[in-house]
Amino acid sequence: MMGGATEHDEAMRWFLQRADGGDILVLRTSGTDGYNDYFYSDLGVDIHSVETLVFHDASAAYDPYIQQRIMEAEAIWFAGGDQWEYISYWRDTPIDSLINLGLQARTLPIGGTSAGMAILGGYYFSAENGTVTSTEALSDPYNTYMTVDTLPFLRIPYLENVITDTHYDNPDRKGRHLTFLARIYQDYGYIAKGIACDEYTAICMEPNGFARVFGEAPTYDDNAYFIQPNCALPDVAPESCSPGLPLHWNLNQESIKVYKVQGTPTGDHTFTINDWEQQSGGEWQTWYIDNGVLFEGPSDSVSCILPLSFPQSIPYTVSIAPNPASTHTHINVPKGWIEGISLFTLTGKRLEYWHIPPTRSFDLSIEALPKGLYILHIQTDRGMLSQKLQKY
Repeated sequence: MMGGATEHDEAMRWFLQRADGGDILVLRTSGTDGYNDYFYSDLGVDIHSVETLVFHDASAAYDPYIQQRIMEAEAIWFAGGDQWEYISYWRDTPIDSLINLGLQARTLPIGGTSAGMAILGGYYFSAENGTVTSTEALSDPYNTYMTVDTLPFLRIPYLENVITDTHYDNPDRKGRHLTFLARIYQDYGYIAKGIACDEYTAICMEPNGFARVFGEAPTYDDNAYFIQPNCALPDVAPESCSPGLPLHWNLNQESIKVYKVQGTPTGDHTFTINDWEQQSGGEWQTWYIDNGVLFEGPSDSVSCILPLSFPQSIPYTVSIAPNPASTHTHINVPKGWIEGISLFTLTGKRLEYWHIPPTRSFDLSIEALPKGLYILHIQTDRGMLSQKLQKY
């Protein structure tokens, strides 16, 4: 996940090494093949090939050659540009389907910069009506440019409940990013989180969710940000998130907790995106919005747990039987597809995550669990469902 401007060479070496000497595919909707030489020869990583494909319209998504190249790629990189073009050209086409299949079936390494990073979260700012500034977003969370989308697109483990943003330092994106989070809660009832990068800064996440932050600190002030509504509060809802009014998300100046971490040339500073509980090299901050104005300050650390429940705003349910259960239970979604299942304790600690090929039903073994009450988060193609499970 690269924040924009010039790529960080060490982060890109990290990315290319995950291809294991194979074929790199660059997908973009504007620009040229400038990545080809950079990836193939400039970074000193032994890879087999680099190819750039530039999409000029949505019809290319149905080109058999392009589909074949995606299926054969050992890593895929999304360039910058206009994220609405990526979304409108690829969403609900063979392109996103084949990329998601690669993620599920062979842990396909993917990454992107600027707009290419902006499309990586389970929630995303689509920019369908153009970009939006922090000032515009904070003064009216429902202005015409605030197109926050939840339709299924790229489905990346540990980013299902995340919205990303880029160019955090130039221009400043913090206010609009928090407004995205407020809109997701207000419109869908989901407590989402944010991940962001300054320009020249990259977050590199392993398949297990362990992430390193690359940048040029301390020579330059290159930062990544891991943002969450304050899970220590009993209610994280914004006081005011309404059309035509400034966003007010204060909660006694404690509404948002942020881990800000500088990127280093060797990626020594880290964050665990799988559980949001372990981090190194950074500092905790508190951010809040007071009548459309963003304030930032230092903070104590916070345990960054995922929410225990989601309002079921999607029009179908899940069946779990038997429940209570002693050795196993069967999860079934009558409409749609199960794509992932997380198991939590009542205190919010994630015990297991199963990322599975899309299916309507799944047998879950709980024989090794201690007796007690647990929470299941079931990720589907239509949204997230939450259900209690008792082990006896």
